[in-house]
Amino acid sequence: MTTLTNLLDFDPAQLVAYCSELGEKPFRAKQLQRWIHQFGASDFDAMTDLAKSLRDKLKTRATIVSPAVISDHTSTDGTRKWLLDVGQGNAVETVFIPEENRGTLCISTQAGCAVNCRFCSTGKQGFNRNLSVGEIIGQLWMAEFELRRTKGIEPGPKGERQITNVVMMGMGEPLLNFEPTVTALKLMLDDNAYGLSRRRVTVSTSGVVPMIDKLAQECAVALAVSLHASNDALRDGLVPLNKKYPLRELMAGCRRYLEFAPRDFITFEYCMLDGVNDSDMHARELIALVQNGNESVPCKFNLIPFNPFPESGLKRSNNGRIKAFAQILMDAGIVTTIRKTRGDDIDAACGQLAGEVQDRTRVQERMQKMAEYQKKFGENFGRIIEVPR
Repeated sequence: MTTLTNLLDFDPAQLVAYCSELGEKPFRAKQLQRWIHQFGASDFDAMTDLAKSLRDKLKTRATIVSPAVISDHTSTDGTRKWLLDVGQGNAVETVFIPEENRGTLCISTQAGCAVNCRFCSTGKQGFNRNLSVGEIIGQLWMAEFELRRTKGIEPGPKGERQITNVVMMGMGEPLLNFEPTVTALKLMLDDNAYGLSRRRVTVSTSGVVPMIDKLAQECAVALAVSLHASNDALRDGLVPLNKKYPLRELMAGCRRYLEFAPRDFITFEYCMLDGVNDSDMHARELIALVQNGNESVPCKFNLIPFNPFPESGLKRSNNGRIKAFAQILMDAGIVTTIRKTRGDDIDAACGQLAGEVQDRTRVQERMQKMAEYQKKFGENFGRIIEVPR
C-alpha cells in the first residue's frame, strides 16, 4: 500500500517542491495551498481550479488530515477547548480564547513536556514525543474552520477570520521541537495561507537560549519568556531548565532577539505563587534584572494568577498581593498586565492543559517513588537545603 503524504506537513516552499515532483508548475502549489489553508478543503475534487489530472494524482498520493477531535468543550466565558488524538495513546489540547477585538488560539507543540516546570500540570504527566508539522498547523486548520462552521461563516478570504492571533503556549516547549514549529510558523505568516502578522504570532519558551538565537534568524515572531522567578536560586526550583541556561544568559539571548523581533519588547510571563515568588523583594529583583544599564531588556510583564492542581503543592497569590506586585513594576516604568483567567471551568486556563500522554520520561513513577522516600526519610529527602553554620 502507498503511504499518503499529508499536505498539512508542507510549508510554502516544500509544497512547491512537492508539486514539482508531480510535474506541476509552482503556481499550482499556491492554488493548492489556498484551497487547504484559506478554504479548509480536504477533498481534492472540490478544488475546481486545479487541473483534473492533478486532482487525480493527488487523490492517489496525498491527503489533508488534522488530528481527530476526541472532545470539544466550551466554557461559560466562551473559551473553547479541544482534545485532539495524535496517536499511540497520546492526546493534546488546543484552546480558543474569544475577545471583543480578536480571537486567540493557543497551540500545543509536543505530546507532554520534558521541561517539568513546577507550576505547570502538563509537565507533571511527562513527555512522549514531538508533534509533526501537520499536527501543529492542523490545530489552527481545524479550529479556524470549525469556528466558522459553528457561526455559519463561509470559508475563504471573504469569510470573517475567526483566529487573529496564535500563541505557542499550549502543551510542550516549542523550541525543543524547533523545525516543525518553524515550518508551522511560516505557514501561519504566508499570505496564501493564514496571512497572520509576525506581531500576532507568539512563541513562548521557558528559555532555550540557543534556539532563541536560531528562531531570530529563521522566523522572528513575537517572543514570550516564561520567567516566573527573579533570581537563579528560585528559578532553578521552578523552571529546571534554568540550571542549563541561567538568567544572565537568558537576558542576553532576549536582547539579541530584539534586534530581529517584530515588537520592540519581550513579554515576560510570571506565574504568581503565594509565598514563593510574589514578595515586594521579588518585584524589586525583577526591576534590577531587566533595568540593568547596558544589559537592560525592554519588556512588559504579564502576571498570571496560578491555576492550582494537586501535584504542585502551590497556591495562588491573593488578588491584593498580585496588584501590589504589579504596582511596584509599574512604578518603575515597566508595562505590566494581570492576565484574566479564562476557561478555568473546563481546565483550559494557563498551566492547566494536560491532555493524555504515554510518558516515556516516567515522571509520575519517579514522583511517586520520591514521595515514598520522603515519607520514609523525611520531607527534605532529595532536596537541597541550607544548613545553618
